[in-house]
Amino acid sequence: MADVAAWLVRRRVALGFVAAIVALVLARPTWSTWRTGLIVAVAGEAIRIWAAGHLEKSREVTRSGPYRWTRHPLYAGSALIALGIVIAARSAVVAVVAALYIGLTIPAAIRAEEGFLRRAFGDTYDRYREARSEPMARAFSVERALRNREYRAAAGLIAGFALLAMKVLLSI
Repeated sequence: MADVAAWLVRRRVALGFVAAIVALVLARPTWSTWRTGLIVAVAGEAIRIWAAGHLEKSREVTRSGPYRWTRHPLYAGSALIALGIVIAARSAVVAVVAALYIGLTIPAAIRAEEGFLRRAFGDTYDRYREARSEPMARAFSVERALRNREYRAAAGLIAGFALLAMKVLLSI
């Protein structure tokens, strides 16, 4: 089972591209589902940007911004983006593909990430995980969000919804 989880973690981006292609091919969006899905997906990306603007990957246990309330805001944002895509796509098969992708890759990534954090930060991470650590005072930083390459997820979101909009236009 650990081998499968490691495989999923290493290939989650590639699997995400496959899931996106399947979603685009099978999508049957309308302007109404496209708009609603876009609103949900943008909310997910906003959470990801907020988290990326606080995160110092591999340097600390971040406890500011959304990390004050949840250990994995980037993954929560990703799940919300996936929900937005499912709504926009208006397809039961896309919903199943998205649920499988999110349901398999995110838990595997969380386990790998938490294992790294536990090895790297020991008791500091354990206290954070058990909600026993104090939040840190840190302001959101656009520079930090850029350094964490969150622009790639935003660009993917824009491209995906542009393609779904083209699909709506071509169906008219």
